[in-house]
Amino acid sequence: MSGVLGLSDAVGLVVARAGLMQGLPRGGAMVAVGAAESVVAAQLTGREGEVSIAAVNGPESVVISGDESAVVEVAGHFEGLGRRTSRLKVSHAFHSPHMDAMLEEFRTAAKRVSYGEPGIPVVSTLTGRLASGDDLRTADYWVEQVRHAVRFAEAVTTLHEQGATTFVEIGPDRVLAALAQGILTELPGAAPTVLALLGRDQPEAHTLVAGLGALHRTGARPDWPAFYAPTGARRVELPTYAFQHRRYWVDAAETTTDATGLGLEPAEHPLLGAALLLDERDEAVFTSRLSARTHPWLTEHTVGGTAVLPVAAVVELGIRAGDEVGCTVLDDLTVETPLVLPADGGVQLRVTVGAPDASGHREFACHARPDGTGASWVRHAHGRLGGGPLTTPRT
Repeated sequence: MSGVLGLSDAVGLVVARAGLMQGLPRGGAMVAVGAAESVVAAQLTGREGEVSIAAVNGPESVVISGDESAVVEVAGHFEGLGRRTSRLKVSHAFHSPHMDAMLEEFRTAAKRVSYGEPGIPVVSTLTGRLASGDDLRTADYWVEQVRHAVRFAEAVTTLHEQGATTFVEIGPDRVLAALAQGILTELPGAAPTVLALLGRDQPEAHTLVAGLGALHRTGARPDWPAFYAPTGARRVELPTYAFQHRRYWVDAAETTTDATGLGLEPAEHPLLGAALLLDERDEAVFTSRLSARTHPWLTEHTVGGTAVLPVAAVVELGIRAGDEVGCTVLDDLTVETPLVLPADGGVQLRVTVGAPDASGHREFACHARPDGTGASWVRHAHGRLGGGPLTTPRT
């Protein structure tokens, strides 16, 4: 991908390396140790022929590799200090003196390969830095890759310093993605995206496509034409309805909920919404809805901390209802039950005015019930309307 190796040379180099490694005597051990490289290296002094640092995966995460007895002894030392250790399942002790026997033969194979200039910047895991000069382009470089430590933590840090924000693991597992996430989390200002395209014991086609989709969501742009090239897939026009901004709600102009639209007369009063005049019975009904949201000033009148409709408002309701039928004086008023305004929701209000009696007086009543409950109407006040002098209301 970088242009250093052509496909046939890359495959040849991989095959030669794998074959020579597998041809070595089996044995040895590799153990991950939760300690800094310098601390582990100090324990290996004088034992370079037995055990080496095989990988540096984080500030306090290294892998040691070599003779099983030496590796187990060093790992035991760190376990005694309370450090985490974990033995790796491997066939050989890679990146250790156990590899020395195949290096020269591998060097010969690596010299037969043609190397080109990298077309994209490459960070070397041998040095942990951006490759330059003859890095990546000599047989000696690839031999050292076999024998020396993999400086994974330094390579990830260098990528971050170079401005990389998305890290993708394309190997058969998610181990490197997890290691990279741990490294980047500790770096100042890092907010990277770390993805793995494959997973152990998971269907490769599914995880690959899911990984590419996740990569696309980060703002990266996979080469979709190349991805779909062998499938016969083609671009199609998207349906346009999603972008026409057509409302699926009834437009306000098509219907109305004001009194006139409901076949009623507007009451034209802040406490009453609509009036229904029953001419054939010479009666009237007034309706409304009261709440703390629509009539916030009513909540200023409280009894024991609870908002209650003031008696003055009940008087106003009676007078307004009387005005509609020609009885402009409230002769009598009895408040039976305070009308409580709930903190949430509202109450439905109904004021009724009866037919006149022989003296021209009319009975009126004020009923209410909570919104949307289907509860029975409760009479909160009743009184008498007429045209004579106003008497003192009884409360």
